[in-house]
Amino acid sequence: MAEARPLDGKVAIVTGAGGGFGESYTRCLTGAGASVVMSDINAENVEAAATRLVGDGVNVLPVTADVTDPASWASVVKSGVDAFGGIDILVNNAGLMSEIPMDVPFSKLDLEWWDRVLAVNLTGPFLGIQAVVPEMKKRGGGRIVNQSSGGAFGPSGVYGVSKLGLVSLTVSMAHELARHKITVNAIAPGFTNTPAAQRSLPEGMEGMAEQIAPLGGGTPEDANGALLLLTTDAGRWITGQTLNVDGGWVMRI
Repeated sequence: MAEARPLDGKVAIVTGAGGGFGESYTRCLTGAGASVVMSDINAENVEAAATRLVGDGVNVLPVTADVTDPASWASVVKSGVDAFGGIDILVNNAGLMSEIPMDVPFSKLDLEWWDRVLAVNLTGPFLGIQAVVPEMKKRGGGRIVNQSSGGAFGPSGVYGVSKLGLVSLTVSMAHELARHKITVNAIAPGFTNTPAAQRSLPEGMEGMAEQIAPLGGGTPEDANGALLLLTTDAGRWITGQTLNVDGGWVMRI
C-alpha cells in the first residue's frame, strides 16, 4: 500500500503555470498528492508544461485563462470542480515582471502600464480569491498562497507597488476568511536565476543576486518548501503572513 502524502485528495489551482515558479509549484503540489488545475494565459506554454509533468499518479488539467477576467476565473474554478470534485488550494502566481519597461523612470511610466501591472499582479489575485472562496467553504476550509516578491519591500517601481499591495490584500483576506478555516499567506521570493528574472534587471546588473543576497541567487524550486508549509497541515495555524524566501536579501525584525 502506497504511503499517504500530505496533499492526497486535495485540489489546487496554480496560475501562471506555464513555466517558472508556476510549473515548479505545480510539480511540488502534485508530488505531495494534489490534483492541479494549471492555468495560464498562454495556451501553448501551459500545455507544454502539463506534458512535462504528466507521469504515474500525476493529475493535472491545463486550462487557458486571463486572471484579470472574472468570467475566466469562473471557468477555471468550474473546470477544477468538474474534473476533480472541488477546490482546496489556490496559488496566485501569475504576474508581470520582465515585461515591464525598465528604461522608463517610474515617474514617467505610462498610465497604460500602471493599469496593466496592477490588473495582473493585484486585481488578478483578488478576483481569484473571490472565485474560489465559495468552493473552499463547501470543503470546510482551504489554503490561499499569493506570490509577492522581495521587490515589495524596496524601490521597485510599479512592480513593487503591485507586490506590496498583494501583501496588504493577503492580510485583509486572512483576517476576513479565518472564520471559514481558510488561511491566506504570501511567498516573497528574491532574485532567481531564470531568464525572466534576468531580463527584468537593469543593463549591467547581471549577477546582482550574488551581490546583495548573503546566500546568492536561487531557483523556483527553492520556494517549494514554503509552499508546502503553507498548503499542508503543517501550516494550519499560519495566516496573514508573508514569507521572504530570498537568500537573505530582505531581513526584517
